[in-house]
Amino acid sequence: MVIGKVTGSIFSTRKLDSLTGSKLMVVNIGKGKDDYVVAIDTLGAGIGEMVLVTLGDSARFACQNEKTPIDAVIVGIVDESNYNQ
Repeated sequence: MVIGKVTGSIFSTRKLDSLTGSKLMVVNIGKGKDDYVVAIDTLGAGIGEMVLVTLGDSARFACQNEKTPIDAVIVGIVDESNYNQ
């Protein structure tokens, strides 16, 4: 699990049926320009919020359908932290 900041959202009209209804968010998980992931948002996170993201095969288990081809999912919205990014 990593901490990140939601920086945007993705809209896709054509996608796999198992992704229909899923909210896709862009999350910055590092300081570099390439440190972004597209994560399924199951909690309703907003742009600018700090979130907890599960990556890899474990991400599939956080969704309703374990056969959905995802590798990043937002599993928590951070209310407070003493972490300085």
